[in-house]
Amino acid sequence: MQTKATLRFTIMALLVAIGIVGSSFLWFPAGVAKAYPVQHAVNIIAAVTLGPGPAVIIAFMIALIRNLLGIGTVLAFPGSIIGALLAGLLYKWTGKTYGAAIGEVIGTGIIGALISVPIASLLLGKNAGAFAFIPPFFISSLAGAILSLLLLPALKQALRQENRGKSSAEQDMEKASTL
Repeated sequence: MQTKATLRFTIMALLVAIGIVGSSFLWFPAGVAKAYPVQHAVNIIAAVTLGPGPAVIIAFMIALIRNLLGIGTVLAFPGSIIGALLAGLLYKWTGKTYGAAIGEVIGTGIIGALISVPIASLLLGKNAGAFAFIPPFFISSLAGAILSLLLLPALKQALRQENRGKSSAEQDMEKASTL
């Protein structure tokens, strides 16, 4: 029998894999940085389906593995982690997927971009103006937010259909285990 924790870790691992593979194939240049919309879409999907804590862990793992594989930079850490956290918190507060999308765009596109300035200077030796990272981070997170808003309704529908096949007792047990 599959436990809730096992299912949760499996979903987290799957989202990490999607974030890594998707970022390898779907990216585009955006100013001084590259835009990785799949990373941002995964952040929002994780925030909506799992909550802020797991979303932050997933964002960190994607950034770490991408850096270890040489397909990312240290700038992936502040943007993705802050974006995932704000996406999770705004979804938790509003209960709306667009709240998570707004959190991702503000967290990554503005706050993460501003935090990247001193990191780029210290670790990468690149001196950039305070607003050099905002346009590419904003474009990347906005593209990911749009992608997630297109994917989440289909994901929610699939989850609803899965629950229809379960007895009401099974659904009650799942609800009780989430409390």
